[in-house]
Amino acid sequence: MGVKSIENTDRLYWLGRYSERVYTTLKLFGMSYDTMLEEGAGDYDAFCRSLDIPNIYTSSEDFLRSYPFCEEDTNSIASNLKRAYDNAIELREEIGSETLAYIQLACYGMQSARVSKAPMIEFQKVIDNILAFWGIVDDWIEDENTRNIIKIGKRVERIDLYGRLHAGYESMRREICRLTGRIDRCNIHYRKDVLDRLNKLIQEKPLNYPEIVKEIEQILEV
Repeated sequence: MGVKSIENTDRLYWLGRYSERVYTTLKLFGMSYDTMLEEGAGDYDAFCRSLDIPNIYTSSEDFLRSYPFCEEDTNSIASNLKRAYDNAIELREEIGSETLAYIQLACYGMQSARVSKAPMIEFQKVIDNILAFWGIVDDWIEDENTRNIIKIGKRVERIDLYGRLHAGYESMRREICRLTGRIDRCNIHYRKDVLDRLNKLIQEKPLNYPEIVKEIEQILEV
């Protein structure tokens, strides 16, 4: 595999991860939004702890303004969407302009939400465009290897986030099974021992969430 192929494999993988991170964290943020709007209500510190991100916010108002929109905050939704977009731009030839367009539309939705008095409506457009992006990945990208690398990134990120959020057993089992069924179908280098341990962990109840997160973070060979 040439240098360019290695670079593009990495970009495809992180395009999958960042698009999933935007989707899941935006849905989680939306569930907390109305509560946090109420004066004195809403535990944004608990939100940060659930995602294992530093609480750098000074108030609920600061959190509601900064976490979705501040691109300088490396953990914000906007910064993750920008990283997805930056990877998609570099991959235009691999994924096609039609696929890239839905990431661009998601960015426009985030910009509209920033100035809207009803940001949740615009946030839903961001979510819808991420879903459309995943759909067009299947419909427009002819190269199976390209499709699979994006989807592996998506699954790895979802397992990581679900582990941190203590998702239900069936959700965790489904995602690990989906990753297992796809990861051998492309030329991405991964650690089989880690995948084996993940499949063993999903057989145990109660789930050992910290161990699942630790394992999924080292699934790829460096």
